[in-house]
Amino acid sequence: MRKVLKNSNPTDVLNTVFGYKTFRSNQEEIIRHIIAGNDALVLMPTGGGKSLVFQIPALCLEGTAIVVSPLISLMQDQVNALKAFGVRAAILNSTLSADAAYRTTISMINGEFDLVYVSPERLNTESFLESLSRTKISLFAIDEAHCVSQWGHDFRPEYTKFSMLKERFPNIRRVALTATADKTTREDIIKTLHLEDCKVFISGFDRANIHYSVGVKDREKKQLLNFITKEHSGDSGIVYCISRKKVEDITEFLKAEGFNAFPYHAGLDKKTREQNQDRFIKEDSVIMVATIAFGMGIDKSDVRFVAHMDLPKSMESYYQETGRAGRDGLPSDAWLVYGLQDIVWQRSFIGNSTADDEHKKLECKKLNSIIGYVESVDCRRRVLLDYFDEKYPRNCGNCDNCLNPPITYDATSHIQKLLSCIYRVNVSSGSFGFGAGHFINILIGKEDEKVKRYSHDKLSTFGIGKDVSVSQWQAITRQLVIKGLIDVDPQHQTIKLTPKAISVLKDKNAKVELRKDIPKTKKPGAKEKREFASDKDSELFKKLKALRLELAKQENMPPYIIFHDKTLMEMASREPKTMSDMGKISGVGEHKLKTYGEAFLRVINEELS
Repeated sequence: MRKVLKNSNPTDVLNTVFGYKTFRSNQEEIIRHIIAGNDALVLMPTGGGKSLVFQIPALCLEGTAIVVSPLISLMQDQVNALKAFGVRAAILNSTLSADAAYRTTISMINGEFDLVYVSPERLNTESFLESLSRTKISLFAIDEAHCVSQWGHDFRPEYTKFSMLKERFPNIRRVALTATADKTTREDIIKTLHLEDCKVFISGFDRANIHYSVGVKDREKKQLLNFITKEHSGDSGIVYCISRKKVEDITEFLKAEGFNAFPYHAGLDKKTREQNQDRFIKEDSVIMVATIAFGMGIDKSDVRFVAHMDLPKSMESYYQETGRAGRDGLPSDAWLVYGLQDIVWQRSFIGNSTADDEHKKLECKKLNSIIGYVESVDCRRRVLLDYFDEKYPRNCGNCDNCLNPPITYDATSHIQKLLSCIYRVNVSSGSFGFGAGHFINILIGKEDEKVKRYSHDKLSTFGIGKDVSVSQWQAITRQLVIKGLIDVDPQHQTIKLTPKAISVLKDKNAKVELRKDIPKTKKPGAKEKREFASDKDSELFKKLKALRLELAKQENMPPYIIFHDKTLMEMASREPKTMSDMGKISGVGEHKLKTYGEAFLRVINEELS
């Protein structure tokens, strides 16, 4: 590895090392602020170029940058990517043997690295802190800084100890970085890390390349199959499920349908998890079906879709998980289906947790926010960004609600019929409880065994809802639970009225509007996955991908470490004919040009000859 010349201009490093011509958003302002010797809190969306804001200062400043990350696989990914650019980088975490860790530490003390990635546990050890005291340090970068906050969605106690950095290394710059932090979490990060004098940079949470789509569960496996088949055939993606059992079930379903799918959850042995993750990272067209334990450390740039088979627990979780799609900036999908059971389960989980009342109240607030998002009739992007205190001035035109505006209607009459049915059944049945399906059967006049056994076919509400489909009654029930008119017992799935429902029943002037659930499809004009000027460009792109995969296998590294899809697309479009031309392609720095340039030029020239 060549040593990057210190005291370089940030723009020169961006061009020559990373192969990018211009900075994105406020990257340059943040980088120059850090180089000038200042602390910073940086909020930047996943895929927004967050890593560069500490990597470039590390290459411009004298000494070694210490990067703290809780994500072992992400550390390795980033170090591999930096080495591919010719940067001197290393990791220090539990994956190293004692001998390898010792040798890496000595090299760090001797100034042989520009960046060293360390785990939080190692940073907190006295022996490592002593080694740092003998190292010339350029800066501390604390990645995933939301882990500091007890109000964040991924609190890690070991992060709270990082306050000692201010005490032990008072003159070293500190940069805290995260993609997901609301106002309360940001304030907690600043307080806990003693960053009171830092400047806060908020780059915006919008991921314009992601198409957001939400649907109600209705034969969810078929819904998932239709989505992948129609929108993402041959693409890599992640499917998130709420339980290990469901992960295994969905994986087997996708395999039976011919997809290259693998499971990932804590119930699998470590070797199997690592093998499955390795295939996902290093191969094309792989679908990972996983619990939320997967993905935090994945830097795979060409994940074209993230699908949620269940309701996430918070907007932060949803934003972070969907942010694993389209990190290369190309069009990608965030697809989600949910149902009443998801909401009941999440509320039950919070209620039965051992957390104190304050935390339960906060978790309920976060859950209500994600429920509000999935039930919203407004632009998804506006609702999502508003949660993070960012105002989006218009409809985005790249979400389901913008492309297929939902229909709302005056549902007061239907609501009163359902509430009246629940009231009359519960009064007539005493201590017996019934689920939503039973009440719907009564409303539509279905004389099944249970309805007859309890003589519910004799009630005045029997058959009064025949004009409404079963699916729409299910939608009404779900929305009334969300509005607090119906309570669901999480253990027995029985439902009862709330005091709020009684007022709606009695109020002759009540008017309640609900959303009508209708199948959604993308309208013409929705963003396509990739755009090529001609079929020839598309074929060249495929051949460049094939070469990239071949080289990646030879070097045992993920293909995107060599070049992102976006870089290959630019090659296919611009058709560079010389090494000089190739050096002008975005993402082709000096080291990569020297390493891979001739091989990719050969493929391009053969295609053009």
